[in-house]
Amino acid sequence: MSSALRIQNVSKRFAGGKLALDNVNIDILPGEMVALIGASGSGKSTLLRHVAGLMASDGTPGSVIEVSGQCVQRDGRIQRNVRQIRSQIGFVFQQFNLVDRLPVMVNVLVGRLHSMPWWRAWTRWFTAQERALAIEALGRVGIAECHAQRASTLSGGQQQRAAIARTLVQGAKVVLADEPIASLDPEASRKVMEILTRINREDDSTVVVSLHQVDMAMRYCPRVIALHQGRVVYDGPSRELTPALLRGLYGMQADEILNGSSSLHDTPANLAAPAAAPHVVAWPAPQAQAQAA
Repeated sequence: MSSALRIQNVSKRFAGGKLALDNVNIDILPGEMVALIGASGSGKSTLLRHVAGLMASDGTPGSVIEVSGQCVQRDGRIQRNVRQIRSQIGFVFQQFNLVDRLPVMVNVLVGRLHSMPWWRAWTRWFTAQERALAIEALGRVGIAECHAQRASTLSGGQQQRAAIARTLVQGAKVVLADEPIASLDPEASRKVMEILTRINREDDSTVVVSLHQVDMAMRYCPRVIALHQGRVVYDGPSRELTPALLRGLYGMQADEILNGSSSLHDTPANLAAPAAAPHVVAWPAPQAQAQAA
């Protein structure tokens, strides 16, 4: 089976010298629901932006990012047809990326702009069929009654659901969600994660969601990829994550992703549990790095 997402030998160093991604290699199959976890600055958002072709990697020979078999970038060069490829990728931003003054329906129909003649996209002239598609998408995320409201009148959770509806209208088979619940309350967070899970199951879409909350990753995503200082340090079943394993990977930074995680508690059993060797990438403990520095 061909990959929905293939990342090979991808690195990124910013102008200030910070290494944001360090030789990342990931292969995700069609229909998977995968969580990217890690503390702030671990490289989660940077990686998703590379996948969407919004940022070019370093020119490492042999580096490649492919989505559904189509090359987004190779050897640090974004492909010329990236806009066409990007039309197949739904991107859900932390800050929603809605235009406050426009109606919710128009914000959702932005997901169709790639398939319209330029003059219709410019004038925002949508057909009755397209409007019906937007209403259907808003219904699937539970806010169809808000279609005529300005985006600015919605709550944060409703705005994020509208952003997800935009990916439905787009017809994206790969959905990238960058910290979609970071600014939401617990109830709104639960609804957003349940919607992403339904899209994954009902539409057979590949969903990759970056999260700070490890309990949410375990609850909704069968597979977890953990990043630390730009490196993949764990790639495996979410059920195998334990506080002991996370502290072994992140040191003191583990408290950031464990904070508020109601489903992960230190007990004598899991504190003594050995790390899952087949899924853990060899990586010096953060404490040892600090001493070496």
